[in-house]
Amino acid sequence: MNTELMEALTILEKEKNISRDVMMDAIENSLLSACKNHFGTAENIKVIMNRETCDYTVYAEKEVVEEVMDPALEISLEDAEKIDSSLHIGDVAQVPVHSKEFGRIATQNAKNLILQKIREEERKVVFDQYFEKEKDIVTGIVQRYVGKNISINLGRADAMLTENEQVKGEVFKPTERIKLYVVEVKNTPKGPKILVSRTHPELVKRLFEAEVAEVKDGTVEIKSIAREAGSRTKMAVWSNDPNVDPVGACVGMNGARVNAVVDELRGEKIDIINWDENPALLIENALSPAKVISVMADPEEKIASVIVPDYQLSLAIGKEGQNARLAARLTGYKIDIKSETQAIESGELPENYMEQMGMMSEEGYTGDFEDEYEEGAYDENYDGSYEDEFYGEDDTTDEYSPEDEAEIEFVETDGEK
Repeated sequence: MNTELMEALTILEKEKNISRDVMMDAIENSLLSACKNHFGTAENIKVIMNRETCDYTVYAEKEVVEEVMDPALEISLEDAEKIDSSLHIGDVAQVPVHSKEFGRIATQNAKNLILQKIREEERKVVFDQYFEKEKDIVTGIVQRYVGKNISINLGRADAMLTENEQVKGEVFKPTERIKLYVVEVKNTPKGPKILVSRTHPELVKRLFEAEVAEVKDGTVEIKSIAREAGSRTKMAVWSNDPNVDPVGACVGMNGARVNAVVDELRGEKIDIINWDENPALLIENALSPAKVISVMADPEEKIASVIVPDYQLSLAIGKEGQNARLAARLTGYKIDIKSETQAIESGELPENYMEQMGMMSEEGYTGDFEDEYEEGAYDENYDGSYEDEFYGEDDTTDEYSPEDEAEIEFVETDGEK
């Protein structure tokens, strides 16, 4: 038994996860290469290796002839009888080859061949390991900044977080642990090239899968995600179990689950809404927290017209158009948002719409506000700002001042405004 070789192969198998059979094949090829360097040919060389004991035998097949013309391929009868006395002219003799007789160059070439095979197998093992994690999240350790890119250690391989895949405003310190989304893994001659991201919408989805058991087991499905990295994410969820509230499951008790994701994303706000097969209801949910009067959606053209109360217009559009933009991405519809006043002027709503809704009278607003809008939304000091009811930090939109003709007069009725 070749004990030393067996121990070496066992160590390689444990530390580098390289198969013993692969390494034995590499040793066989290296012996053939050494024979070719030593004898000038390896066509008649045979290597027999015992996979259990690691013992190996190398021999050359030579034809028995009376007069030797090519020593590499032929052997005299006299020399052949020393190996096997039953051999005759024309037979093939198996002549043992001793690897100790190889020259320095032949030995060095054999060694290099084995080392090259070890490196190739190591790269292949690492590639396979991270290829399985493609489209998933991994935890990496920040090593250093390379220009505007960041070198991340993932364990057995390094990844480069490029500037385009970084969230603006995020700054990392060396040795800091961060979660990353593996976008793609490429196999290159220098080893696997791993592309990771902190801006990909799927990062949010994978984080929720890790935090929410119902998402991981498929009870709650994340139907759609729209994200502006570092600012806000909108996510539509659906439950396959009528007894499970999808939004509540993702939020968790006292917001524990969603807050864990928010913390990992460095404070990025997350809006979670209910998915609906009806595009009109989905668009209404997607524009939350803004209230909606009506939605007219065209599923074929993927266009929707939305009417909102005057005081909700800025909230529906959002700061710099963010709320409307994310809602459009989430639903896949091009959304046109109009206020009540604009809808009346364009003829989409009747001119007496406000009176029909019981919101206006000749004497002005009477306090009989019986529609679906939340109590307390109107305030004599209301400046158009709105405190976000969604999860994460409070947020405000751009200020919005209703037009003069839409001015609302407050009168005191029974001590209440």
